[in-house]
Amino acid sequence: MRNFLTDGLKKLRAPVSDPASVSKKGQLSARVVAVAAQKGGVGKTTTTVNLACALALCHGKRVLVVDVDPQGHVASSLRESVRIAGASLSDVLLSATPRDLMDAVSQSDVENLCLTPPDKALNETDARLSSRVGREYVLQAAMQSARTLFDVILIDCPPNLGNLTLNALVAADEVLIPCDMSILAFEGVADLLATVQVVNERLRHPLGVLGIVRTRVDGRTQQINDAIGSALADNYREHLLDTRIPVNSALARAQAAGQSIFQFAPTSKGALAYRVLADEFEARHRARTTTPSRATAKAHR
Repeated sequence: MRNFLTDGLKKLRAPVSDPASVSKKGQLSARVVAVAAQKGGVGKTTTTVNLACALALCHGKRVLVVDVDPQGHVASSLRESVRIAGASLSDVLLSATPRDLMDAVSQSDVENLCLTPPDKALNETDARLSSRVGREYVLQAAMQSARTLFDVILIDCPPNLGNLTLNALVAADEVLIPCDMSILAFEGVADLLATVQVVNERLRHPLGVLGIVRTRVDGRTQQINDAIGSALADNYREHLLDTRIPVNSALARAQAAGQSIFQFAPTSKGALAYRVLADEFEARHRARTTTPSRATAKAHR
């Protein structure tokens, strides 16, 4: 399986003059999920990285992580497993002619996992996209061939609702929303869901809500956990996932060591939680492929 990227790249070396032609051939297979939150510090990148590793290692999925956050924390969280090579994401997004996202993809030492490199220039890229005609669709167009090489593509979004996040949402099939046990994170969920509605209605892109995952759940603050949990259930019960990601020192130490939790502490509570999240991620996908989803229609009634 490790050679799938090399083999796939050989097939895709020719310039992609019409990225949409890939979808016309009915070759799309990847499930694309944007991991987004209006508030920073909720465990968004930790969730992106460790969910990706859980899907790759525990479910055998071929996973690509696209880091559109200028902070570049995906690569730093996996720095012991990544050898960055190729173009930057900014190179792809700002190219005067259509360019393939695969030009910016690097393989990792984690079986079945690839990612795009960190890119501090994305701050400038976000601003420069404002003057671009069709700016919301640049990432979607660049991603078409990548969809044929991976089972799952996770997009780590900036903690804001700028052009890069909008590109990620338009490129995605669904959005996963991490929410820690704070009132600011809870309030940010409403803002993000309002943006999902804009993407659905104004941009006519069918973006679903995969779910809201509770993160940084601290057993020492049970009263706060209960209050925020109840508020989430009252307002977003349809989207609220069962999985809870606990506060776990192993998660912080793994990130500091540049490893996923499965490399650093595979038997820790953090590793178990992300395995459970991957299981729920897959279960929701199976449920939605066997029965029509009403998530998009009901998201903001």
